[in-house]
Amino acid sequence: MDATSAPAPEPDAPALPAEGPPRRRLLLLYWLPLALYVGLIFALSSLSRFPFALPPVRHLDKLIHAAEYAALAFLLTRALWAERPRARPWLLLAGAVLLVAALGLADELYQRSVPNRDSDALDLAADCAGGLVGATLYLAVRRVFTRARS
Repeated sequence: MDATSAPAPEPDAPALPAEGPPRRRLLLLYWLPLALYVGLIFALSSLSRFPFALPPVRHLDKLIHAAEYAALAFLLTRALWAERPRARPWLLLAGAVLLVAALGLADELYQRSVPNRDSDALDLAADCAGGLVGATLYLAVRRVFTRARS
């Protein structure tokens, strides 16, 4: 046996149970909606101006950022839970919020290169706050439905 080949499994070893749904189903049901949503966020960030006029409500843009990233975190936490259904909820929450913050930062940096757009630290703060709300909301909903089934 050379160094690059893996050892053959023992013939009497039990097969490990599959954790979660099959890979293709996992990708289609959990990761594809997330990827499409991230694409939508960056497509909207590519626009030089918003497709329609916003009403003159103070800090409405921050509320929109928070809602946009709450939905992102909800989808991301859902996908992470599908990948690791036995993970501790606080780890899923932390992972989702950190990833959402990274995507928010990437989005704000990207907007610097778009004509008539700017980057704003308060937008990033709204993105992170929305991420925390969305991830928490998913875990709360998941917990309610899990208890209802029991």
